[in-house]
Amino acid sequence: MNRSSNKGITVHILEKEYLVACPEDEQHDLMRSADYLDRKMREIRDAGKIVGSDRIAVMAALNIAHELLTQGEGSNLLDPVVSNRLKGIQEKIEDALYKSQQIEI
Repeated sequence: MNRSSNKGITVHILEKEYLVACPEDEQHDLMRSADYLDRKMREIRDAGKIVGSDRIAVMAALNIAHELLTQGEGSNLLDPVVSNRLKGIQEKIEDALYKSQQIEI
């Protein structure tokens, strides 16, 4: 399979911008994922029970993981293709967060 080159794409999560390298053919999925994460994090923040973007991000990640795991109650494992894509997106987000953290220090 011939993949297109990685280009930087900017995603917005809780009023912050993150530049994430992503192949052109996956940019739409990355944007949808970032929008979903942003909505989940805003829900948690707006509930007012948790303070701090790091804690909000962890709670959002736990909620999303719970959704994924309980979605397919009849099956033991996620579809391998979905699982691999989720891992790839997670790595991109972690890299962006790490780079952002380095800039803040």
